[in-house]
Order: sequence, then structure tokens, then C-alpha cells
Amino acid sequence: MPIIKPVRGFSPQFGENCFIAENATIVGDVTCGADCSFWFNAVVRGDVNSIRIGNKVNIQDGAVIHCTYEKTKSIIGNNVSIGHNAIVHGCTIEDNVLVGMGAIIMDDAKVESNVLIAAGAVVLERAHLKSGFIYGGVPAKKIKALTKENFQHYIGRIADNYVLYASWFKEET
Repeated sequence: MPIIKPVRGFSPQFGENCFIAENATIVGDVTCGADCSFWFNAVVRGDVNSIRIGNKVNIQDGAVIHCTYEKTKSIIGNNVSIGHNAIVHGCTIEDNVLVGMGAIIMDDAKVESNVLIAAGAVVLERAHLKSGFIYGGVPAKKIKALTKENFQHYIGRIADNYVLYASWFKEET
């Protein structure tokens, strides 16, 4: 059974058709929309501040979503993929974003819609990633424009695939 528990009087709230893996941990002031998935060993800790997650968001294996006490919230838009072992901490991620495997996004960073963050990238505190680009490196820098093909192949396809993958696990229960 996943760990889903209240903290400081706040209990996680889930939209329709969500998948939560057996060893995912979701605690405190966390609200998500429909068609979200929380994969194996994912941790979403709304203990020190709020976490808001839109529709069709997948938080992949080992990813951590957290924030800073009395300072930063984590806000994640719609159609967002948070890659394996990524860390999203006290930042805002708008719609249609792919956060690559092992990427880190720090406090008060803002990621606009339609952005791809490469695997292993580190988005520094207060960074502002503009819409329509691929960012990568340490610290993350603009690499190139996000083409329509990149967008469809990476951002749209992955978000859609994770809704499909979640349905496979629901069939087994």
C-alpha cells in the first residue's frame, strides 16, 4: 500500500483516474487533477508547504517533489512528465513540460509552458526558463528551440504513454 497520510491537518487530494504505485509516498497538502500517476518510490511531500499538480501529470520512479517551509510552494501544470529520479523543489512548472531523468529544479524557479529540460540538468534558484526551448547542463542553459517534432515526440507522447502505462497496472489490481 502506498503511504498517503495527513500532515498538519492537510490530507492529499486526488482527481479521477489516478494511479499510485504501492511504494509511492504522498503526504500533506497535495492536490492533483485527473489522470495523474505516481510511480514506484516517488515521494511528494506537502508537509512544509503546498503542492499543486494539474491533470495528466506523471511523477516517475524515484522522483521527489517538495518545497520550502513558509517560503516556496510547488506548482505543476497540466501534461507534465517528471522523469525518473528528478527533484522538483519549491518551483513553478507550467503546462506541457518534460523534466528529464535526474534533473533538478530549485526554489523559485519558473518553467514556462512548452519546455523540455534535459536529463541531469540543474535549474538554479530563481531561474526563468522561457517557453519553446530545450534547456540542459549544469547550470541549465538554453540549448535550442523546441521544434514541433520534439514537442510531439517527447512532451506529448510521454505524457500520453504514462496514462496508458498506468492503465496496465490498474488492470492487474
